[in-house]
Amino acid sequence: MLVSAISGVKAQTQKILDWCHEFGVPTIAFVNKMDRERGDFDRAISSMADSLDTPAVVVTLPIGAEDDFRGIIDLVTMKAHLFKDDGSGGSEIEDIPGEMLDEAETQRIMLMEAVAETEDDLMEKYLEEETLTEAELLQGLRIGTLAGNFIPVLAGSAARNAGVSELTDYVNLCLPSPTDRGSQTGTNPKSDEIEERLPTEDQPFSALVFKTISDPYTGKLTLFRVYSGSLKSDSNFYNANKDAVERVGQIFMLNGKQQSPVQSASPGDIVAVAKLKETATGDTLCDGAKPICYDYPEPIQPVISFALEAASKSDEDKINSALHKLVEEDTTLQVRRDEETKELVLSGMGQVHVEVTAEKLKRKFNVEVLLKVPKVPYRETLRGKAQLQSKYKKQSGGRGQYADVWLEMEPLPRGSGFEFVDKIVGGAVPRQYIPAVEKGIAEAAQKGILSGFPTVDFRATLYDGSYHSVDSSEMAFKIAGSMGFKKGVEQAKPVLLEPVMQMEITVPDDCVGDVIGDMNSRRGKVLGMEPKTGNQVVASQVPLSEVLQYAPELRSMTSDRGMFSMEFSHYQEVPAQNMQKLIAELNQAE
Repeated sequence: MLVSAISGVKAQTQKILDWCHEFGVPTIAFVNKMDRERGDFDRAISSMADSLDTPAVVVTLPIGAEDDFRGIIDLVTMKAHLFKDDGSGGSEIEDIPGEMLDEAETQRIMLMEAVAETEDDLMEKYLEEETLTEAELLQGLRIGTLAGNFIPVLAGSAARNAGVSELTDYVNLCLPSPTDRGSQTGTNPKSDEIEERLPTEDQPFSALVFKTISDPYTGKLTLFRVYSGSLKSDSNFYNANKDAVERVGQIFMLNGKQQSPVQSASPGDIVAVAKLKETATGDTLCDGAKPICYDYPEPIQPVISFALEAASKSDEDKINSALHKLVEEDTTLQVRRDEETKELVLSGMGQVHVEVTAEKLKRKFNVEVLLKVPKVPYRETLRGKAQLQSKYKKQSGGRGQYADVWLEMEPLPRGSGFEFVDKIVGGAVPRQYIPAVEKGIAEAAQKGILSGFPTVDFRATLYDGSYHSVDSSEMAFKIAGSMGFKKGVEQAKPVLLEPVMQMEITVPDDCVGDVIGDMNSRRGKVLGMEPKTGNQVVASQVPLSEVLQYAPELRSMTSDRGMFSMEFSHYQEVPAQNMQKLIAELNQAE
């Protein structure tokens, strides 16, 4: 888990820790950006103590900060690691600087106290001798981390590759091996029975795909972790999600961009294979004779959307396939074609996320796009009733066109859609023409009279009419229905409806007032608040048009400590004082 030395714990940090607890994942924290301006290790540790449920235990102390950040003190070995300047991640092991010795000894005592509580033998030893050996500290660190009693904290700078080697060492020491994790359970896709796999090579092969990388030159690279059994290069496996057998060529171990070929993969290995046709992120790979399907967490719902517009005609032809490959890589991205606005909409976890995706389109696939605020899918409806006659009559020499319908139009409760009622008696309109009237109304309703948005939540009742034995036709009655719809809407006080979103906003206690005030200014309605680990979860409903760009605005309001989720709730009428101005803006945009 990363914690910024500049901004400390963010609202998302606790969310990540909650997920770790939910899935039983032991955690180590890395206080990053120690070399950056305003990087402050003590402040980061204080924010962890204030904000997180699980206690933080310091394992490495930084030597210096900002431009003077030059090493770390390992509190287990009580040695200083002074970083080399070549970016290799290497360090020189030396004695602790004299000016930091007291602080290091104080922090080591706190570390020993936390470790001693993990096991009775360690507690007894510490109470008797007031110290623990390196081996005992490492033993207690591992036990406490695996049990979730505390979070070991290390300092460093990923950009400078400083402290990363030490982090890797403690990952190996403190986090669980495949054997520690024990068996994995899944579902047999053939029988729906629960299956179990032990992390040993003598078990049937099983693995979970957690990442897909698309490269315009080398094609698709699939990354997966082996849970049980083994997989050899140049062999086959069964994809339990797709019910498909795929051929594996060469298996690779990845180290950054370097791909090292290996002959086989065993439990715990993270490997990659190229050019799988059926397999995607979240799929389970297994032995076809012993199939199993593992659960894969649902992707987090995106919080911000942008409409994509190709910069040139040539880019339009390539944009869909390029986006498909990027969505394969990143399951938190969503791409859809809005059926109403006809826009291609890209949704992500934040503005930077979407902007980086647009940059990837250009860099990896030579597709340039413009990002725009997406259009809001408004609706139109009726507030009043109308009764009308709609007659379509056309004579031009030969056979003419004739249709006459009498309609009643009225509003329905929100969410009802369009309802057509046939009340014709006595054959005033022949039965074969009535569906044409309904079709004419339904098609016309797709483009409302105010701003061209679909008209919804109304009933049209056909109760009378007339016809001509020669000139009447389905087309004539369809046109009469369409004309009647437009005429009736004009009389029935049409209004604009806007989509309303259900939101949950998680913010620190000190930001609640600002967030609620801001929500009120957006015509939102606060439904309630619920405390959650130093934060408040504010439930609200707010028009979509007011929160299209809410992610960066919330980040600014809360100093990057807030987060939110939202989903569609319902449509509501646009306030009368806003409606005419909005209609004018929408029509001008067209």
